[in-house]
Amino acid sequence: MVDEEARYRTLGELIRRQRELAELPMRQFAAMVGISNPYLSQIERNLREPSERVLDAIAEHLQMSTDMLLGQLRNEPRAVSGVVTAIDGDPDLTNAQRKALTEMYEAFREVTRSKRKRGRPATVDDSNVDD
Repeated sequence: MVDEEARYRTLGELIRRQRELAELPMRQFAAMVGISNPYLSQIERNLREPSERVLDAIAEHLQMSTDMLLGQLRNEPRAVSGVVTAIDGDPDLTNAQRKALTEMYEAFREVTRSKRKRGRPATVDDSNVDD
């Protein structure tokens, strides 16, 4: 059995593995992402680090969020709510939309937690989330 922490040592290995699991040839995947084949090869061999834009495109074409992709790299056993799972799994959302929705959802949850800690119940009609 492969040690979970040793499963994906680098981002390049993770990207290569996910691409292979999706059964996408390197040339086809590079074209989908909008980068050159040599650049993708360098990323997969850890010779170059992808920019945020390229990483977002890679994640989107692997049908996952960037956070989900990086979470696999860090092997984070994050507790994912059903809402985040639904956002991540919706094929009709772009990566940017997934990220924005997840950030808003997490911000709302943090406001509610903060209000609970202060002893103030969070209500459905709280119109000002910044107080």
